[in-house]
Amino acid sequence: MAVVVKEREHQDVETEQLMSGCEAIAEAIRLADVDVMAAYPIRPYDGVMQAAAKLIANGKMDVEYIVADGEHSQFEIVKHACAVGSRVFVGSSGVGWFYAFEAIAVTAGLRLPVVAICGNRALDDPGAFGTEHNDSLAVRDLGWLLPWAETAQEAMDLALMAWRVGEDKRVSLPVAIGLDGAFLTHSQQIVKVPTQAAVDKFLPKFDLGDRLLHPDNPITIAPQVDQDWLMEIRMQNDQAMRKAHDVIAEAHADFKTLFGRGGDSPFLDEYMTADAEYVFFGQGTLALPMKVAIRRLRKEGHKVGLVRLKWFRPFPTQEIVKSLSRFKAVGIIDRDYSFGSPYYGGVLYNEVRSALYSLERRPTIVGFIAGLGGREIEQPMATDIFEKTKAAAGDIKSGDTCHWIGVRS
Repeated sequence: MAVVVKEREHQDVETEQLMSGCEAIAEAIRLADVDVMAAYPIRPYDGVMQAAAKLIANGKMDVEYIVADGEHSQFEIVKHACAVGSRVFVGSSGVGWFYAFEAIAVTAGLRLPVVAICGNRALDDPGAFGTEHNDSLAVRDLGWLLPWAETAQEAMDLALMAWRVGEDKRVSLPVAIGLDGAFLTHSQQIVKVPTQAAVDKFLPKFDLGDRLLHPDNPITIAPQVDQDWLMEIRMQNDQAMRKAHDVIAEAHADFKTLFGRGGDSPFLDEYMTADAEYVFFGQGTLALPMKVAIRRLRKEGHKVGLVRLKWFRPFPTQEIVKSLSRFKAVGIIDRDYSFGSPYYGGVLYNEVRSALYSLERRPTIVGFIAGLGGREIEQPMATDIFEKTKAAAGDIKSGDTCHWIGVRS
């Protein structure tokens, strides 16, 4: 594999390597100097396990690598390792993510900054190995920070930022990075890998401070408080999630200064929106086929663009309001479903509608569910989404219908 060496302005030397999203995460584990990682195989996340094992076998990474007897055990392992001051990593996918749900819920409640990935795949039954976001989104109300990556480069960069943000004492919350199954977990791209020295400048050593579980520090972990203190603890977690917004912005600014990547906003990525009248909105790798569709629609004279969400939790409400209020209509593309939800729409559809509710003038929000189970969003589907979005402009109530795209009759 050819490796190209490139020197940046800050005099650090980085390499450009061909790697998948899973391999990029493994490199981030190495660069972050993770102390403990636990693993149990389930596709498509298990590519991280394999890539990390190769780095260890080749003498390139030193980490306590524990293969658990199941998904629940692996999340318990890193939860306890984190409590005693270890920087940790773990991951899973689909129903494996759900098998670990007790530990996942407790980790957030304890405010332990575990960093995980969820290789997004369809839930069983019926199952598929391709992308759906319902596995990650199941933890949306528990206190996990939830970013989504578009590319292997962004997967690596988000992982490094995840340790920085989650471990910040103002936050101290777990982070689950969404990686679209197959489209990102297994597809290879050119990735710029920073030097260890540069990452060390960005990512401080992990320090739990007075929350460290240690015989010399008598504290209680996972107490049963019943009605006495539960609301106060929940409110502390809420305050931590609120503070995460500014901590993410700080980390993004520092990352961009050091590495020259990340775009203008830590929360949103906009494509051809300067003069757009209509935009698509979504997260993850659906941005790639939609950008192709936008270029084609632009050639036909349509003023259309894309707004991609980088962080689902904390939900960047003000940034979304400022961005989307400029357009006539917004087509929200969900790679998930929320059966029985308002207007039977997807999760993003209802979150965005809620964020824009208090605006006196707001765009029509049209919901679309597409690409479930790893189905590609093909160009005729993208055209259909655009035509329905454009037709709804100017009529708020026309957005009350959520459309399933590309479904066979």
